[in-house]
Amino acid sequence: MSPGSHRAPESPAPAAATTRSVPQSTRPSTTVDESRWPDVAHRPPASWLRTAVAERLVRHALARLPLRVRLGGTETLGLGGPLMEIHDPKAFYGRVGAGGLIGFGESYMAGEWESRDLVGVLTVLAERLATLIPEPLQRLRGMWAPKQPTAQRNTPEGSRSNISRHYDLSNDLFALFLDETLSYSSALFRGFPADHSLLPAAQHRKIDRLLDQAGVGPGTELLEIGTGWGELALRAAARGARVRTVTLSQEQRELARERIAAAGFADRVSVELCDYRKVEGSFDAIISVEMIEAVGAEFWQEYFSTLDRLLAPGGRVALQAITMPHDRMLVSKDTFTWIQKYIFPGGFLPSVEVMEQITAEHTALRVADRDGFGPHYAETLRLWRETFTERSEQVDALGFDAVFRRLWTFYLAYSEAGFRSGYLDVQQMLLTKEVSR
Repeated sequence: MSPGSHRAPESPAPAAATTRSVPQSTRPSTTVDESRWPDVAHRPPASWLRTAVAERLVRHALARLPLRVRLGGTETLGLGGPLMEIHDPKAFYGRVGAGGLIGFGESYMAGEWESRDLVGVLTVLAERLATLIPEPLQRLRGMWAPKQPTAQRNTPEGSRSNISRHYDLSNDLFALFLDETLSYSSALFRGFPADHSLLPAAQHRKIDRLLDQAGVGPGTELLEIGTGWGELALRAAARGARVRTVTLSQEQRELARERIAAAGFADRVSVELCDYRKVEGSFDAIISVEMIEAVGAEFWQEYFSTLDRLLAPGGRVALQAITMPHDRMLVSKDTFTWIQKYIFPGGFLPSVEVMEQITAEHTALRVADRDGFGPHYAETLRLWRETFTERSEQVDALGFDAVFRRLWTFYLAYSEAGFRSGYLDVQQMLLTKEVSR
């Protein structure tokens, strides 16, 4: 496969296929392909009572926020701030009533609301996420919040399907908004605001710090869990390490192998299509960059036990992980989210506390060092989002439609807002394994 090849979703439906125009009060209709986006084309059913309750809760919450919320062009709520325009309030309340935050995201995908400062609006909401819903209803979360589907469990078979749905979308798609290193994780900048031209160096700075933490050098036997498109393996091989890197993405594996061969490191790097649980051997160092988010809470103990099994005594593990507050992790771990439905099926973010607890109680691994740098992820996401927006015509040319572009714009802005608000963080963690006496 050449770097320019891709596997896009099905092409837009032919003229005979059913499409639906989503009504908007102040904007042109958005045509939604029902075969691709059934829950965007058709609002999920919600009772009159549930919709009415949602409207009351949403209006009450928005009125107290530092936002300007324009409803159907006739009414404004909020204390002032970034403008959120709800073109079709009835549809918006109905979706939120039926699906909560999933409905909130689907309403944006349908064009029922939008903002010229989408990150600003979402940052205000993320800063207050724990208090937007009244506490009595929070306690009843288990009764109204949708549950994670069994089909998205991260069993060995389920993990391959979940990973493929995101990472096998199209190598060309990711190449459109990532920098030349094809690094799809937080960069590490020298200062803010960051500039597009500095992104490759910032990605290398992040990678090099992980390699340094893990003690990777000449002769190191390194295992990488989660290949990406091969940049970390390339830099490890350039240091003289022998690298075994595993992935569940066929698209990533093929392009990573091409890049590694082109750099002359095919004799030092093995790229395998393999679940981390199936790896055998003993390694001086293990590195895993933003892969634990795809493990699932059910399998966190098995993940860290696998690292423990594969790491030689005296070895080091360097992890980069997106984290969320422990209390929010506990209340949301069984909830099905918009991100899980549309972006990362089966994904879930750990807290620092749960990773430290699992390693201490179930492995010989111990956290020796930890550093958070969430603001750097916010800047990384901003650069990705701006590039994605600038190249919308090229996204279309790959076979992705307008709803997909709104989906990914929302995903990138939603993620950036999480880091700007401090709700999310990204950590580099060093785990060590003492030599038995």
